[in-house]
Amino acid sequence: MLHFFRAENKRDIFLHILIALLSGSILVVAFFKIYLPYTTNHGETITVPNLQGMHKDKLEEFLSERNLEIQIDDSTYNAGVQPFLVFQQYPLPGSKVKQNRKIYVSINSKNPPLVKMPNLKDRSFINAQRELESFGLLLGEINYVPDLQLNAVLKQSINGREIPEGELVAKGTKIDLMVGDGLSNRELDVPDLAGMPLDEALELLQGSNLQKGTVIYEEKAGTAPNSIIRQKPEPGSKIREGDMIDIWVSGKENENIEVID
Repeated sequence: MLHFFRAENKRDIFLHILIALLSGSILVVAFFKIYLPYTTNHGETITVPNLQGMHKDKLEEFLSERNLEIQIDDSTYNAGVQPFLVFQQYPLPGSKVKQNRKIYVSINSKNPPLVKMPNLKDRSFINAQRELESFGLLLGEINYVPDLQLNAVLKQSINGREIPEGELVAKGTKIDLMVGDGLSNRELDVPDLAGMPLDEALELLQGSNLQKGTVIYEEKAGTAPNSIIRQKPEPGSKIREGDMIDIWVSGKENENIEVID
């Protein structure tokens, strides 16, 4: 036997090399064609079912019956999708996988997450739209009002309540915007504010689609504090909707009551 493996000439060396190569080839073929398929259930595949729209409580039993496993990847809120239902999966339906393969699913959560309200004021309407989208918020009603800032956001609100920057709101909430349409071409008669208390005068300006200009305080004997002494432009003159009116108020500024913006 030992004599067989002894190389006495070149022919024997070539024969030994050939035997080694054949033995190695047989081992490689046996590993990939016999051992590996046996240990990995080669050829035994399962078609991934469609799980989208299925309730999460039914997933484990449903997949277990098909020799598959479930892995909840994450929970995300999607408006318009019922809570606790699958809205994404991987591998995709129809894919071929091996037994006991994990199927990763995303579940729609019951409550939307809260996000901080961005500051949209003084931004262009287009930028405000993009900002809302990036925060997962929706564009609600758009109110155009006369203002010098054309297409600029003047106010952000939810159901009539102004929302300050940083306040937590539910993702998917509709945000109403007040947007400036530039100076209107419609002319108005300048209202007479003389003698009116400051707060009433400002309410009148707001209701007339006019804006408060410069407020100047001036002490004047015999005049009630915080009342309008004079104004510019003068009453009865013409003014465009959205224009400003400067007002002079009796008394000192620190005596002034709360001013309406």
